[in-house]
Amino acid sequence: MKLKLPAGAFGAYLFDCDGTIVDSMPLHYIAWKQALSEWKCDFDEKLFYSWGGRPADVIISKLNQMNNLNMPVETVATHKESLYFEQLPQLQAIPEVVEHITTDYGRIPFAVVSGGRRSSVTRSLTIVNLIDKFETIVGAEDYVNGKPAPDGFLLAAERLGIAPKNCLVFEDTALGIEAATAAGMASVLVPPPWER
Repeated sequence: MKLKLPAGAFGAYLFDCDGTIVDSMPLHYIAWKQALSEWKCDFDEKLFYSWGGRPADVIISKLNQMNNLNMPVETVATHKESLYFEQLPQLQAIPEVVEHITTDYGRIPFAVVSGGRRSSVTRSLTIVNLIDKFETIVGAEDYVNGKPAPDGFLLAAERLGIAPKNCLVFEDTALGIEAATAAGMASVLVPPPWER
């Protein structure tokens, strides 16, 4: 499968990380299931994918509300992240996205805009040998309003010195596409593993 990009000359590419550059969503789901099982909290796989792009603290808070639980947000988020890190040796990059990174690297600047923490993004990109391709990484700790708000994408464009209208966003979730649109940016949807 080849990703079809929208027409136009873009001044920068902004990439989500999980499910976009790296095929990490199945590994994240395993980590979530393990971390939440200790609290007797179920997390349906369809719900997990529909919430793609949301920061861990938002996910845990929503699950607390839905299940009338009182899981400690920071503790569960940190534990879930450590369970994800244990699986990193299995992590693979998504070839259809790497093709664009390889082709256009050095021609225009690249940034990563993630709902995950910068430490998680950095480790994932290091494992797949892509960390040196990005001029900036915008993680969940860098902005207040997560996707579908445009904040992360606008911050990345500002850091790169590129007008939002000249940025192309690579995303794998509806929330991410909404955020790109809200930022005034064109976008391309990276299909989930079962469609690729």
